[in-house]
Amino acid sequence: MIRASRICLSTGIAAAAFCIIAASSALAQAFPTRPVTVVIPYGAGGAGDALIRLLATVMEKRMGQPLIVESRPGGGGTVGARQVANAQPDGHTLLLGATNNFVINQYMFPKQNLDPMQAFALITKVADVPSVLYAPVALNVNSLADFVAAARAAQGKFSYASPSVGTVPHLAVERLKQMTGANIVHVPFKGAPPAMQAVLRNDVQLYLAGWGLGREFVETNKMRALAVASPARIPGIPLPTADESGVKGFIAGNWWGLAAPKDTSPAVIDRLHQEVNFALQDGTVNARLQAMGFVPGGQSPQAFADEAKAEALVWKKTVETGKLAVQ
Repeated sequence: MIRASRICLSTGIAAAAFCIIAASSALAQAFPTRPVTVVIPYGAGGAGDALIRLLATVMEKRMGQPLIVESRPGGGGTVGARQVANAQPDGHTLLLGATNNFVINQYMFPKQNLDPMQAFALITKVADVPSVLYAPVALNVNSLADFVAAARAAQGKFSYASPSVGTVPHLAVERLKQMTGANIVHVPFKGAPPAMQAVLRNDVQLYLAGWGLGREFVETNKMRALAVASPARIPGIPLPTADESGVKGFIAGNWWGLAAPKDTSPAVIDRLHQEVNFALQDGTVNARLQAMGFVPGGQSPQAFADEAKAEALVWKKTVETGKLAVQ
């Protein structure tokens, strides 16, 4: 570092570039200097909560600081997201957001004036959670095709749950309605657990969630799993795809991505990306993720940003077609 300091005292473009690289490297090595708070903008107990706590078992040991998980629900995920957007851009406050935080809310809640591509420095997509379509046992349907037929015949008497307005479980079913012509009424809840309980009681007739949240209920015959809304069958999820079940092209996954406030140092972003990737590749973590029905991510910050921009166009069309924006 003495030699680097002497170089930094000199002039010239090459010397300046060397100094920037050296400073960035030192910053990444020093980070984190205190506990890292990971804000989840939904109620505790959902898929994101389980995901970050699993990764923390590996990340905390390598980073030398605890990960503090903070649930901040409200506004379809905008309350917690804005908290992180307004935090100091030093990498110690992060957002573990779902699909809607990055590619939906800007269309669902235009008055919130929160553009994720401007508010955040994206780190990586941590994991994808292919959506499983769940129905009550009392409904007596065994396939997605049966459900769609029953929903059409019910003439608006069926309802479906979501953990909040503007989430993937909300808008994915709106897209399903647009594709099939089924009339199903939306009933939002405060988080995934109460929404799942509503299906168990037959208070609602449909809910989209990850396999990990509903697997035990399905295996104990307390709930029906109709299909998985993925392009192909998922190892460990013994279900046909929605495509195979008669709804061609219906794909929905509630992925989780990690982001920091914009202007966070690229060196810190890269360090966080490396740590998440290392945790995802841990054998125990990877096996647990697959058992939960998660598909591990880990792509680069740039690849994550490119994917998010492309997916945003799909959800924009869904919101505009259904006139779903909250004005």
